[in-house]
Amino acid sequence: MSDNYLIGTGIYDVTGPAAELGMMGMACIDQKTEGIESRLFARAFIVCDQPSNTRVAIVCADIWSCTQAVKMEVIKRLGQIYGNWLYSVDNVLLCGTHTHSGPGGYSHYALYNLTILGFDAQNFECIVNGIVESIKRAHDTLSSGSIFINRGIVEECGCNRSPVAYDNNPEQERIRYQSNTDQEMLLIKFVKSNGKSIGCMNWYPIHPTNRGNKNRLITGDNKGYASYLFEDAMGTNILEKETFVAAFANSNCGDVSGNVMYGVPDLVHDFIHMQEFGSKQFATAKGLFDSASEQVVGAVDYRHTHVDMSNVLIEGTTNRTYAATLGASMLAGSTEDSASDFGLTEGIRRTSTGDYPPETRQGILQAVSLLSGLLSDLKFPGTLDAELTNGQGSKPIVFAPGLCTPIPLSPKVLPLQILRIGSLILTAIPGEITTMAGRRIRETILKILENSRVKYAALATYANAYAGYITTNEEYDTQNYEGASTHFGPYTWKAYEQELSKLAEAMRDRRSVSSELIPMDLSGKQVTLQTGVVADTQPQPWIPFGAIETDVDSSYGAGESASAVFWGAHPKNNLRTQGTFVEVQRKDGDTWTPIYTDREPCTVYQWRRDFIANSKITITWNIPADTKPGEYRLCHYGDAKDGSGKIQSYVGASSSFRVGADSSSRDIAFSNSYAEQVELWFYHQNDTLKWFAYSNYILKSKEKYTWHLPCGWDKVQVRFTGPGKWRTLSGGDSINITANGDIDNVV
Repeated sequence: MSDNYLIGTGIYDVTGPAAELGMMGMACIDQKTEGIESRLFARAFIVCDQPSNTRVAIVCADIWSCTQAVKMEVIKRLGQIYGNWLYSVDNVLLCGTHTHSGPGGYSHYALYNLTILGFDAQNFECIVNGIVESIKRAHDTLSSGSIFINRGIVEECGCNRSPVAYDNNPEQERIRYQSNTDQEMLLIKFVKSNGKSIGCMNWYPIHPTNRGNKNRLITGDNKGYASYLFEDAMGTNILEKETFVAAFANSNCGDVSGNVMYGVPDLVHDFIHMQEFGSKQFATAKGLFDSASEQVVGAVDYRHTHVDMSNVLIEGTTNRTYAATLGASMLAGSTEDSASDFGLTEGIRRTSTGDYPPETRQGILQAVSLLSGLLSDLKFPGTLDAELTNGQGSKPIVFAPGLCTPIPLSPKVLPLQILRIGSLILTAIPGEITTMAGRRIRETILKILENSRVKYAALATYANAYAGYITTNEEYDTQNYEGASTHFGPYTWKAYEQELSKLAEAMRDRRSVSSELIPMDLSGKQVTLQTGVVADTQPQPWIPFGAIETDVDSSYGAGESASAVFWGAHPKNNLRTQGTFVEVQRKDGDTWTPIYTDREPCTVYQWRRDFIANSKITITWNIPADTKPGEYRLCHYGDAKDGSGKIQSYVGASSSFRVGADSSSRDIAFSNSYAEQVELWFYHQNDTLKWFAYSNYILKSKEKYTWHLPCGWDKVQVRFTGPGKWRTLSGGDSINITANGDIDNVV
């Protein structure tokens, strides 16, 4: 094995505000963050050709998509650190996994901030900083090593959600493929010269939408869950300088979803479905990783340009692209992943008169009215010219973000990029592309480079910017959700294919590429309707932040859920980047040892506003089946802001509780055969004054009840109000209150 590259990997937190910030992806105005199920990360990979010092940096982040604003700011900061030549707009590729359960507001284009209620500087900074830090970690750990490549099939992991559109592609093209989705995963493995595996990255197409638009907890969805499983298996520690990194990047998933199998997410089964599709990706990736033996050899290279995608002439024809518009079916949403708020279904095509179909007109106008309200400060042309409406083909235009003044709502000057690592070509797509459109572009790029020792090609989607969907012109004509969301008209895919082919040809011919176009800098034109945290208040002056509102039970079995509610503060005060709001701790001797944080999907951090400025924090631990028996507690870390703006950290801890097979020995069973209800009052065994009961419970006639003895208690004093009796009881006792009020301990 020859160590032909310098390689490095890095990982860093990009989680963002965990409360009261709109989520990105579903365009649902009331889907705002309310906690964390699992943290989000940027995962960086740097590959440098040692003889030439030519390098590329690839980052896959658990975000909806990279945006132009993020790419431009990351490059600016990398230039300040390393100079403008080492990591540039040309050789750095930034992509998102496309989770729909992450905080939004990090684009500079208003179309993507509408339902977020504007730009969010805090989340933007979190994402940019996390990406830069991940690249810095990869750079700082660069050393000689090798890359291996492998590919295989992921079984039953996602279905085509727009088969009507797919089937409109030519039959002679469709019969070349065994499925209407791409089922192959392509994986590269990074191994240092000392034999240490430092990471892997794979590409597989599926929408991370298992959690749906009712979910309010931050999560990487199926892609993030797959990364967690892989990194957990490899012992990843995000706080170490160098640790194993597993990125599950997306590909041509524009018409691929796991929800086709189960229907619209319902908040009941969503977590299980996310686990299913994440586990399938992990299992395939781990198998490919373990068996990867083909070494990647050859040059590292790249080409990059900017193209005005609103005005590309398809060479040899009179066809072209047009200013960005959206069709009526966009308002229906992807009906497999969410339900339309306007009662619309997909497939709404332009009529012969150019109007909306009569049966959908009312719902469309209602949606347009809502959009107009959100866009009240922006101007649109009153009437669209015939060239644009005809050029957009079968799309009945709802509104035209590309024609908004003084600045467009979505980008038109877009970055196009290809990277080469030996026998592998990565094609960066600034949007989401359907199965067949992706196949066409991938095959075209491979054909151009087939004599350049390139064997493999992957589509890196949601990369460097975002400008809607890319469908084939045949799919576009059906005007399903994907076609209606294809901004630049029916020849969008052909424009991408044409312009990306020019980059591939330049790479093949060893020609440089230049472009006079540059994206608009809108950083100084951002507005927001969001409100910040003014101050946090305590429910009562004597109740501190971190105090328990509802405590845990005394014991739980594996597979159960332990939960506690704390009086806390707003998570926007401190994102706790690279830290945690949650710890599950196990008692080892006299020491409490952290075993889980809010990175792990078995914990849930949930925020809820109480009254005006109080916060209730619910910490839940879904206890894994293989949990070691012992004593545990839940801890919450937070930061509170006072009226002067000062922020101070706090810590809260639940009571301890037992987990394990012996937990039932701490239960006391009560049954009431008395004709009336009996109130049970529980006091510590050493509480001789009986001032404060630990808890109480009203036991109705004929009712049964189990009380858990708290950890550290050997016995409990119980007062039976009604019969008026006292008993000192132990765990394992079974008590029956007889018909005449006697207290019998049933053996």
